[in-house]
Amino acid sequence: MNVLGIDIGGSGIKGAPVDTEAGELLEERLRIPTPEPSSPEKVAAVIDTISRHFGWAGPVGVTFPGVVVNGVIKTAANVDRSWIGVDAAQLFGGAAVLNDADAAGLAEVRFGEGRDRPGTILVLTFGTGIGSALFVDGELVPNTELGHLELNGKEAEHHASDRAREKHDLSWEKWAERVEEYLRHVEMLFSPSLIVIGGGVSKKAQKFLPYVRLDTPVVPAALQNQAGIIGAAHAAASRMQRVR
Repeated sequence: MNVLGIDIGGSGIKGAPVDTEAGELLEERLRIPTPEPSSPEKVAAVIDTISRHFGWAGPVGVTFPGVVVNGVIKTAANVDRSWIGVDAAQLFGGAAVLNDADAAGLAEVRFGEGRDRPGTILVLTFGTGIGSALFVDGELVPNTELGHLELNGKEAEHHASDRAREKHDLSWEKWAERVEEYLRHVEMLFSPSLIVIGGGVSKKAQKFLPYVRLDTPVVPAALQNQAGIIGAAHAAASRMQRVR
């Protein structure tokens, strides 16, 4: 099944048609900067632009950077707060809508580093914030939001996200110390069998992961920053199969 996957981020909105059997993009993705303000109406207009760019009339899956319950937005940490309470599934014409990190995790567990691996797997995306996706024997525990755990008296993502690295002009090695501290915290809480690092920094894993030392294996995401698009499409395809 081919599905249009769209990934809403704090800085950009990306989309492409996806072969959900192979977990691969069918065309080069289109990226449009996230509008300011990132209100529901402005973001919906960008999603419509992406759909028209690909001439799309089929199923659509969309990620959102916040808690999503039955298509309704419950939190909005890195986009306009007017999203809270919005039925995004309805706004996007019946699209499957899910948390962005959950989507990236679904892609990694279905097609990437977590494929066919039992036990507890934690997928963490480092970008504007820190997103999390928790899986137990391949089943998603949705909306975990582990970037908001308290670390050193502040939210972990304010201390260890990629935005924090840029804001404080940290070297990769210095930032790795913060990442390791955060990973040790979640390792203590969940005792995962594998931690997968996703988000934009996954393309630069060789710059910081060699400095991160944990008992748990830590690997970069195989699908890198395509994971959100692929995971959104996979979620939409899975929903359609359940309905049939």
